[in-house]
Amino acid sequence: MNKSSFLIPIVAIIGAAVLSSIFVVDEREKALVLRFGEIVQVRTEPGLGFKLPMVDEVVRFEDRILSLETPLIEVTPADDRRLEIDAFVLYRIDDVVQYRQAVGSGGEVRAANDLSGILESQIRAVLGSQGVTSNTILSPERSALMDQIRTRTDARANALGLEVVDVRLRQTNLPEQNFDATLQRMIAEREREATDERARGREAAQRVTALADRTFEEIISEARRDARIIEGEADAERNRVFAEAYSKDPEFFEFYRSLAAYEQSLLGKNTSMVLSPDSEFFNYLRSDQGSRSDEGEQN
Repeated sequence: MNKSSFLIPIVAIIGAAVLSSIFVVDEREKALVLRFGEIVQVRTEPGLGFKLPMVDEVVRFEDRILSLETPLIEVTPADDRRLEIDAFVLYRIDDVVQYRQAVGSGGEVRAANDLSGILESQIRAVLGSQGVTSNTILSPERSALMDQIRTRTDARANALGLEVVDVRLRQTNLPEQNFDATLQRMIAEREREATDERARGREAAQRVTALADRTFEEIISEARRDARIIEGEADAERNRVFAEAYSKDPEFFEFYRSLAAYEQSLLGKNTSMVLSPDSEFFNYLRSDQGSRSDEGEQN
């Protein structure tokens, strides 16, 4: 037997030992190296790793975001209106050592079961807390409730080495046996709210109408008062002008008043007047100077 035939098996054995001592960690995973069940290496970064052949075991874990869906969960909010809710959670393995110690060889199946139990209990706790009604769950406040559930679930999932990334409530339904009763109760509530709104609207309308009426009366009263004041001032001014005119030219003033009397007497349609030619009514008309005639003055 020559040396080459002796060395080939040795080289093959050494090569196989070297190859079996090398392992690769993908960028989508993390790994633990176990020696007789004990953790001797933690690999959280991608790349090559080394282990003892036939002694060490490499256990790999997903480093990607994982998802989990819950079955229908029945919750009872503060208004005692039972709801059926299903949810899903996004999570990742954050601490592989803690994760391995918590779930052991059960791996993802046990972790998913434990996380599902935590999530269901926190959904019931948050949605069943005081002040949370079915209307709250169905309103935009739903987002704040999901944040609370995520925070509480994450705090408890840390013991499993998990990080909860997101929690979403998907369908929110009424149990079949409660649907009709709940629908009627919702209709009654909406009708009561509508009645209250209409009553408040009528009350507001009455207040506005009363204010408008009061303002109208005040404006009319002020206008009438101002009109009387202006009318009084006008009468006073007219009397002053008449008095001043009379004092300056009494004869002309008498002439003016006679003309005004003629005008007032003849305003009506088909008016007839029977007067004596000697009536004082014609005194100014008989005078060439626009003054009383001598006969009128003598009379």
